[in-house]
Amino acid sequence: MGCCLTVGPNEALVVSGACCGSDAKTYVVGGWAWAWWLISNTQRITLEIMTLQPKCEDVETAEGVAITVTGVAQIKVMTDKDLLAVACEQFLGKSVMEIKAVVLQTLEGHLRSILGTLTVEQIYQDRDEFARLVREVAAPDVGRMGIEILSFTIKDVYDKLDYLSSLGKTQTAAVQRDADIGVAEAERDAGIREAECKKEMMDVKFLADTKMADSKRELELQKAAFNQEVNTKKAESQLAYELQAAKEQQKIRLEEIEIEVVQRKKQISIEEKEIERTEKELIATVKRPAEAEAYKMQQLAEGHK
Repeated sequence: MGCCLTVGPNEALVVSGACCGSDAKTYVVGGWAWAWWLISNTQRITLEIMTLQPKCEDVETAEGVAITVTGVAQIKVMTDKDLLAVACEQFLGKSVMEIKAVVLQTLEGHLRSILGTLTVEQIYQDRDEFARLVREVAAPDVGRMGIEILSFTIKDVYDKLDYLSSLGKTQTAAVQRDADIGVAEAERDAGIREAECKKEMMDVKFLADTKMADSKRELELQKAAFNQEVNTKKAESQLAYELQAAKEQQKIRLEEIEIEVVQRKKQISIEEKEIERTEKELIATVKRPAEAEAYKMQQLAEGHK
């Protein structure tokens, strides 16, 4: 009756023909499809990347200089259903070499036509822009074949008359000149920058020294003020101590004087009592006997009379 066919992601399977005379085609990428025996036709087309190396020899540029250009292009069959159908119409049953040959001729034709519109300097100095132009111009025609240009780069550009060599020498000389000028300007700028850095460093150092001197002076002033305050406190403390000592000494002296006065009063009182006792003793021992003797004598005198 039939069989089940599988295909990997690097190929597309095309199944043509079905029951009841249908001419529908089935496109399968990375999957499976059913094919009827004796009725269905199955074919495969590669989806792998194909590398082309287009080459245009001795093509005259816009200035009439014959140059040879080689490039490298990466292409592949597009997997969109409609575009895959277009690619199958163009290339189904063809080998990879045949597919590459068709696309290569298309690329080389566009490459040759674009070379005739550019100068050697444009081609030589800006290869990326040149490659972009080729890719943009060739992409629509190749796309109508169901082929996608993944990348296109210019590999080499040369001529047989050493035009590019002379151009390269001129550019080399210009580059060397610009490099010398650049070095001189860089050295000048470096010197200016170095002088500016030294000035900035000196300014920073001056500011740092000034701040340090200010800080040191402020510290010395604070130390002097602190020492003055300490000395003042010490002097005040010493003076207060001396005043207090003098007060204490004066108080002690006053107490000593009071003691002396008390002692003197006691001495005077003792002396007064001693005088009083002596007087009493004199009265008792001298005055009273004398008065008695006088009285006796007076009595005797009166008695004789």
